[in-house]
Amino acid sequence: MTKLKSIRAFAVLAVAGGVAFGGAAQADENAELIVNGEIKLVTKTAAPDHLKDAVDTIYSGWLFRETGTQAMQMDDFVNPGMLDAEAGIELYNAVDGTEGKSCASCHGDIAEGMKGLRAVYPKWNEAAGEVRTMEMQVNDCRETRMGAEPYKYISREMGQIVSAVSLQSRGEPVNVAIDGPVAATWAQGKELYYTRTGILDLSCASCHEENYGNMIRADHLSQGQINGFPVYRLNNAKINQVHDRFKGCVRDTRAETYNPGSSEFIALELYVASRGNGLSVEGVSLRN
Repeated sequence: MTKLKSIRAFAVLAVAGGVAFGGAAQADENAELIVNGEIKLVTKTAAPDHLKDAVDTIYSGWLFRETGTQAMQMDDFVNPGMLDAEAGIELYNAVDGTEGKSCASCHGDIAEGMKGLRAVYPKWNEAAGEVRTMEMQVNDCRETRMGAEPYKYISREMGQIVSAVSLQSRGEPVNVAIDGPVAATWAQGKELYYTRTGILDLSCASCHEENYGNMIRADHLSQGQINGFPVYRLNNAKINQVHDRFKGCVRDTRAETYNPGSSEFIALELYVASRGNGLSVEGVSLRN
């Protein structure tokens, strides 16, 4: 989309939704995310090679938040998302289903068994012959190994256990594969990212590539990176999963959205995750 088309699209948004823009307010590139005074996370780094035609540098959404919100994520004691992560650890260790097993029965202690996992998801599952999100893998294990009922894709329990698993990768660099057997799904996700939809004629790129750093109403537009997901959002006071956020964004373009867990959102998650390759997994992050 050209800059002129981008401006026109946002003009439509302004008329329809009463949008107010700031100047060209940028994230504080010198801010540092250090959790608990000891875990330093990468929130700004060179864009991965596949993205360098679009942007030179990638930024975590943490950099676009107000200082008070940033401070809450820097202290696990005051980060409300940590309560969900703790609940997720209990679910991980809980026996459920007809096989009398828990997640720990196969994977051992969560700190060791799940270390580094979030950094590479979504990923190809050879046995199933498909790209799988973490939520898909959780439910596969529950059904095939534990004999337990699957969680609803977007649900409190799923958000909690994915939060717990993600926390074990905190500080690890995102390193999602984009080639080999995932290449076709990645290409589908890229096409979805740049396709303008809805009454407002917007794509993901309209906000998160062409206008990040600008203000939309009272919100500071980020690059839409998902290295911090699952995210505890202050505006709805709960853990939000990736597809939950995608659904909200598509809805905001006044378009008919895809369902969480759909092939479209799986492809989009793979592509968007790869845009953050090199940023740190933030575990359970905090956003407004």
